[in-house]
Amino acid sequence: MWIILSVIASIVLIVFFMRGPNAIWGGATIGLFIGIIMAVFGKGLSWPIIYKPIVVGILIGLVVELLGVFSKALKNKKF
Repeated sequence: MWIILSVIASIVLIVFFMRGPNAIWGGATIGLFIGIIMAVFGKGLSWPIIYKPIVVGILIGLVVELLGVFSKALKNKKF
């Protein structure tokens, strides 16, 4: 499951690379900080402990970006 999520997160990072500051890169950064904190205060440095929060942060950032797109679409739609 983590392999599939990692591939999706990698594709999302590539797609949003040149779009400036956005929620996806923010989520990746926060996930990195959380992963490092978990590795330092946990049982020791383990790469899965660091990369899993990064992947989760990227996917949460994707959800936030999609909510923004849907919000703009609903805002522009006339009832």
